[in-house]
Amino acid sequence: MSGGLALYVHIPFCESKCPYCDFNTYAGIEPLMPSYVSALAREIEQWGAWLDRPTLASVFFGGGTPSYLPPRDLRRLMETIRTAFDLPDSAEATLEANPGDCSADRLLAMRRAGFNRISIGVQSFDDAELAMLGRRHDAARAAEAVRGARGAGFENVSIDLMFGLPDQSVAAWERSVEQAIRLGTDHLSAYALTLEPGTPLEADVRLGSTSEPDPDLAAEMYLLAQTVLAGAGLQQYEISNWARQGRESTHNLAYWRSLPYLGVGPGAHSYLYATGALDAFGVRFANVNPPRVYIKRVNAWQANGPVDIEAIAPAAAIGHCEPVSRRDAMAETMMMGLRLNAGVADASFRERFGEGIAN
Repeated sequence: MSGGLALYVHIPFCESKCPYCDFNTYAGIEPLMPSYVSALAREIEQWGAWLDRPTLASVFFGGGTPSYLPPRDLRRLMETIRTAFDLPDSAEATLEANPGDCSADRLLAMRRAGFNRISIGVQSFDDAELAMLGRRHDAARAAEAVRGARGAGFENVSIDLMFGLPDQSVAAWERSVEQAIRLGTDHLSAYALTLEPGTPLEADVRLGSTSEPDPDLAAEMYLLAQTVLAGAGLQQYEISNWARQGRESTHNLAYWRSLPYLGVGPGAHSYLYATGALDAFGVRFANVNPPRVYIKRVNAWQANGPVDIEAIAPAAAIGHCEPVSRRDAMAETMMMGLRLNAGVADASFRERFGEGIAN
């Protein structure tokens, strides 16, 4: 795994579930936290042993709401990662955080746990939009969280914003983008709202109790963000991401460059280059979704070094596993790489596949 492995750590807990969210996340299962954290630490240890303690290029705690975990649990998990893997001091370590969890004390505890990058789920700096999205913070609290993260010593502060919302105006979107700039964010991710089937917000729109988003306005908002952010020194490097120079997300670049990554936790996805007897260019697999099933499976797993991933799937928490063919690996490399402004380098493509892109 030349260059290091990207490690994703899934934290499925939320204080409340947002009405637009269809991720593998849960509210109201806080009593499960202690046994979950223990199982997650065990899975990290097992993979570290099975992979022979590889070097990590990045760590990303996502969810869910990782900042909802008690700081002592975050510290425990980071210590487990450092023991099970080779985590250089220079490696990017990101924690996703809800502004409502970002008190000065908690931010300092997050930083001391070993995270050097924080991704704050602001979504909007407009109180009416935040209420519609079911967020548990207001615009003032969001701004305070961003300032607090800088004060706590985070080297890279990222903000998530959403556009294309019901009844959102272009002017309101511009105000949110400009507020992010005023707060000195290093990195900004801007996502258009997707009405996912089965979510409360999708049902509200379908039944007419909430306005349907206007796709033409969403396109206008996207173009506006490109102009305003570029003028403020945040360069677009991916379809939905902007950053100051040197502040791009190392972890997400691993996905877009089709580099190997390991996901731990329920529903977490992984992509590892092929090893052992697996006759493929890689293997893609995902853990089971339900946290209780995940805990049971992990606690029963003994990592005794079988020859390939498919062999351990029944014993580990893996719910789905499939080899990636050379043709699929080539297609995915192009598909993901073309999300980036830099595109796909012919030299790196040729190094991996033995032929250039033009062929």
